[in-house]
Amino acid sequence: MVKLDEQLTMLKDLTDAKGVPGNEKEAREVMEKYINPYADEVKTDHLGSLIAKKVGKENGPKIMVAGHLDEVGFMVTRIDDKGFLYFQTVGGWWNQVMLAQRVTVTTRNGDVTGVIGSKPPHILSAEARKKPVEIKDMFIDIGASSKEEAEEFGVRPGDSVVPYFDFTVMNNEKLLLAKAWDNRIGCAIAIDVLKQLQGEDHPNEVYGVGTVQEEVGLRGARTSAHAVKPDIGFGVDVGIAGDMPGVSDKDAAAKLGDGPQVILYDASMISHKGVRDFVVNTAEENDIPFQYDSMAGGGTDSGAIHLTANGVPSLSITVPTRYIHSHAAMLHRDDYENAVKLIVEVIKKLDAETVENITFN
Repeated sequence: MVKLDEQLTMLKDLTDAKGVPGNEKEAREVMEKYINPYADEVKTDHLGSLIAKKVGKENGPKIMVAGHLDEVGFMVTRIDDKGFLYFQTVGGWWNQVMLAQRVTVTTRNGDVTGVIGSKPPHILSAEARKKPVEIKDMFIDIGASSKEEAEEFGVRPGDSVVPYFDFTVMNNEKLLLAKAWDNRIGCAIAIDVLKQLQGEDHPNEVYGVGTVQEEVGLRGARTSAHAVKPDIGFGVDVGIAGDMPGVSDKDAAAKLGDGPQVILYDASMISHKGVRDFVVNTAEENDIPFQYDSMAGGGTDSGAIHLTANGVPSLSITVPTRYIHSHAAMLHRDDYENAVKLIVEVIKKLDAETVENITFN
């Protein structure tokens, strides 16, 4: 078993934390613990997003680096007479990755373990066995024998349900497997950006933000950006890694270990050309590896940040990741560290004149 260093311990704590959209408190508390030593001020907006401010130059340009606290999960909607739980997905799920997976129900009495079940294939028709089970036909088994017993366990409608998985360093120790990389890796980037700026001159005010409810519509990015009023915005998130069987370059070209992704286009925004060119030039000047990518579907917090007030020049920088929106995803530690390095080098150059040139050229 690999001994976890300081950085890996932080990543484990962030990904182990439970934080379904609308119930991100546990993840927020972990992020606050790690970012607080490097911030001049930490506050929470009224929706629950964490905003940590680090001043390089008073009244300099405001630079927002936002990862989202929430992870895809479920919400209990009903308990039947036999004690089985029915649920609503919270965030996007693919039904084929859900069955027989262990989950944690967070109740007023503490955590309750469950497993996602459905009618067994042995009693289905041959035709039905060929089809994926629909989410509406799934349930969560917590080992209760009745509705009353489930309620005694503390379960009630509205409780959050979180995927269960142990943080794991793979045999190739650069590869890290965990739940909730989408998007605790963005929160970790925000933390480490502030950490790396300790003792460095930077001509601006930097805001490391952990947003809420990204997976259900970029909601926390909207409220936190309204609070920050940034001049430049960076959404840091996971991207799609295509280096696996059955995926061609035209579907997803990014590879684990080849650097963070500079997102050209997604369904929520067209990246700001001035910011994009500045980031790419900075990466090339500092020999920081990166990959271009675009996503026809999906988006990041940048999609809400760039529409704040009169508009905010914004860019998404992502870490290529396998198996997102499932119980376990995999990413490469070098891509994470290079994303931090790139954003730090960019921030150190973002003075008022540079920001104005980026914005209006």
